[in-house]
Amino acid sequence: MSDILNPSMLQGDDNIPGNTYAYYMQLTKPWIMSKGAMIAYYGQMQFQALIQGMQTSMMQQLAGTISAPLYMGDYIIAQGQGTLIIGDRGYDINSYDLEDGNLTVRAANLLAFEPGLQLNQSIVPGYLTLIGTGKFLASSNGPVMFAEPPLRVDPEALVGWADCPSPSHHYDQSWITGFMAAGAAMMGAASGEEQQFDFTGSGTVLIQSSEKVINDHNLVRTLESQIPGLSTMGLQRLNQRIQQQMGQQQAY
Repeated sequence: MSDILNPSMLQGDDNIPGNTYAYYMQLTKPWIMSKGAMIAYYGQMQFQALIQGMQTSMMQQLAGTISAPLYMGDYIIAQGQGTLIIGDRGYDINSYDLEDGNLTVRAANLLAFEPGLQLNQSIVPGYLTLIGTGKFLASSNGPVMFAEPPLRVDPEALVGWADCPSPSHHYDQSWITGFMAAGAAMMGAASGEEQQFDFTGSGTVLIQSSEKVINDHNLVRTLESQIPGLSTMGLQRLNQRIQQQMGQQQAY
């Protein structure tokens, strides 16, 4: 049987002993965290929607730090005194310290961060960029590996990248050349490894130990934000492609 938790066991900020799926922190200052991440807490705490918090006394502290309008509704402000325990659907959780850094992370993986960090929407759909100095927490499907460019990464295994240029898309030439190869892909005969993210330059790439994306609702939201600018022909083309993709997935 596991040890029964009590506040004296949870000193500082760290993973629950013997449990990489839960993380605890001493809440002596406000934190911004993902909705639903709170598992339990000792002490006195309040949780407020980020949008509401920016309309109150927290506005001055948060002013200029949040520049990601598509994601404002995904986060809350945790305030109070005590020990806060958070988790993310049984995924591994790690803490990271940025020192005057620049890190881009998949939005679905960003679990919590200190308000001192600036949050921006990345030019890469479904990703957020943290800039400055401070701590943040991110979840992953399996342990995270750290790799140096140049390298290519499966998009579904990518957690994020730090202090290096945004990746470019790389497509396997044997897949994109020729009508038959393109037709095979449309019929679901592809290997699943045709597309990669290509990283060059210096920096660090964070890779989870699985090709299973935690959640893709942030990418869907980004796509939805582009719909008003599409023509009727574009909407018809998009609808056709969605129907084809749904048919392929239902076939398995």
